Amino acid sequence: MTHVIGSDAEALDVAGKLSQHIAEEAADRDTARRPPRAELDLISGSGLLGITVPARYGGAGAGAATVAEVFRLLAMGDPNLAQIPQSHFVYVNVLKQQGDAAQREFFFGEVLTGKRFGNAQSEAGTRHVQDYRTRLRADGAGDYVLTGEKHYSTGALFADWIPVLALADDGLPYVAYVPGGAPGVEIVDDWAGMGQRLTASGTVRLTDVRVPAGHVVPHHLTFTGPQLHGAYAQLLHAAIDVGIAGAALRDAADFVRTRSRPWFESGYGTATEDPLLIQRFGELTVRLRAAETLLAEAGRAVDAARADLTEDSAAAASIAVAVAKAHADGTAIELADAVFEVSGTRSSLEALNLHRHWRNARTHTLHDPVRWKIQHIGRYTLNGTHPPRHGVI
Repeated sequence: MTHVIGSDAEALDVAGKLSQHIAEEAADRDTARRPPRAELDLISGSGLLGITVPARYGGAGAGAATVAEVFRLLAMGDPNLAQIPQSHFVYVNVLKQQGDAAQREFFFGEVLTGKRFGNAQSEAGTRHVQDYRTRLRADGAGDYVLTGEKHYSTGALFADWIPVLALADDGLPYVAYVPGGAPGVEIVDDWAGMGQRLTASGTVRLTDVRVPAGHVVPHHLTFTGPQLHGAYAQLLHAAIDVGIAGAALRDAADFVRTRSRPWFESGYGTATEDPLLIQRFGELTVRLRAAETLLAEAGRAVDAARADLTEDSAAAASIAVAVAKAHADGTAIELADAVFEVSGTRSSLEALNLHRHWRNARTHTLHDPVRWKIQHIGRYTLNGTHPPRHGVI
């Protein structure tokens, strides 16, 4: 039976304990490419997937800052198990913003029983990432038929519901919530990335999938006024990067304490006494603490904007998240690489699988380019220009 979490504090406590548990076999799961179904079931049963359901529907109504910290903790345990539910939280948020009363009642009830949302959003072979060819056609009887093919469908393989982004007959984007086992839905586990190997970010094929009107949400309305959709989604991605960085520093320190020999020129008996290593760990800690602080600040900015949503507050929140994400990307890659710098040759042994931190960081940070975030940050700082209304800032 799925537990229902009642507060932000409880959510953080549960996430911290789960992080420690899923960290225990993270390296072995990655080596074996073992799908983390059992671990996902633990997350579902813990109640974490329902923490953002509003209190009036029976959830904790957790804020963005809390959710970001939950994701950071989970990513420290295993970033695969943090990335898989990222879309879950994003599409619960879509229902909060654009779902009608009946849709919220039904789907929030599903979430509180531990049901998981995946995603079918990105497409390959189109002009750019927001060029969608998947179509949601009216069937003439009040419902819809969905046809298309999606790629990078993180979490779909493990999902009870797959939110599908598609263009309707009016040319505007909608989200159709489709059962994972619906007729016409084919989920192909063909993700073969070097990192984030266990997210099952493969292909979803949709062939004449029937969708009742009550399972379709007008996502295009999200972007007609001040919105936090992109900031919220990006906040969770930033949290995953910060979690990867924290795990890398944790494992590097453990390796140096327990396995490293001192460099002979240091004159010390243990590696932990080497002043050059001490210096480097200090530098890496500063980088990590800065990333954690920027993440927390961004979460608070999103919460503040949600409490008083205006064009200015939405822009400030998006920029705060962009700053956190831009810093987190580089920090995750630097710290994952530094594992080997501070630990020496033995840390490169395949059996240890310490390179998973770098592979995970490098793969996850490819999600969207930081260079465009820097552009929007610069325009905002210099000219007061608000960032655009789309889902990746």
